[in-house]
Amino acid sequence: MIYEKIALSDKDENIYLEVYAPEKLQGFVRDGILVIPGGGYACVCYDREGEPIALDFVAKGLCAFVLHYSVGEKAKFPRPLIEASKAMKYIKEHADLYGLNPERVFATGFSAGGHLCASLGTLWHLDEIYKEVDMPYGFNKPCGIIPVYPVISALVPTHKGSFQNLTGSLEPTEAELLEYSLETRVDEKSAPAFIVHTSTDQAVPVYNALAFAKAYADAKIPFELHIFKEAPHGMALATKITEVGNPGWVNESAAEWTHLAHLWMKGIK
Repeated sequence: MIYEKIALSDKDENIYLEVYAPEKLQGFVRDGILVIPGGGYACVCYDREGEPIALDFVAKGLCAFVLHYSVGEKAKFPRPLIEASKAMKYIKEHADLYGLNPERVFATGFSAGGHLCASLGTLWHLDEIYKEVDMPYGFNKPCGIIPVYPVISALVPTHKGSFQNLTGSLEPTEAELLEYSLETRVDEKSAPAFIVHTSTDQAVPVYNALAFAKAYADAKIPFELHIFKEAPHGMALATKITEVGNPGWVNESAAEWTHLAHLWMKGIK
């Protein structure tokens, strides 16, 4: 397997892409997936929502890439979205090196990383991105997005800290909250979505996933929605691998989400 770290910024060594690419196999072209850990836009929870997720998808035959993006005082949008776009550009430009199909690069993200993942799927066309990233229009658009217990909206019960960090303000304006409440940004240009949540999530209530799914339904964009009965926020794989001493994060039913997501990915043409 190829493992390497790719710098995405010449000004900040903390902004980089981790590559998990199996060796090429003759006659087999892999899909790719960009993995975006959560952390409330305050940190990057790569230990549970980065490498374990990447390796799970590698075992399913994909090449995986974990994004380390701007957080804290540096998280003001669209900075993280620009970095996610740089990651997509790198993956697609180096598709031959990793033996993957550049037309089939997906993105998944967790909690605030789910917001960034969903932003990549709905806001990939923002002018601000192309002012900083030299690439063809739409080159950063994923084939599909997989937001998992995502922060989506400030217009429903949500994780307020994520919106404070992404707007750079403890008291974001109504206009800022509306701009980055992603259910308001879904349109015919949005990437297909596979949305995962649990009904008992207290940190990021399930209303976020429901609002996003409704927006997709209204826009008639293909989507799939899975709401599992129970598991606290941050379940990651929902297996012993990402339990780290919290038995509530282990849920046999919810642990099926990566399998179901992979089936959905294979159906995206």
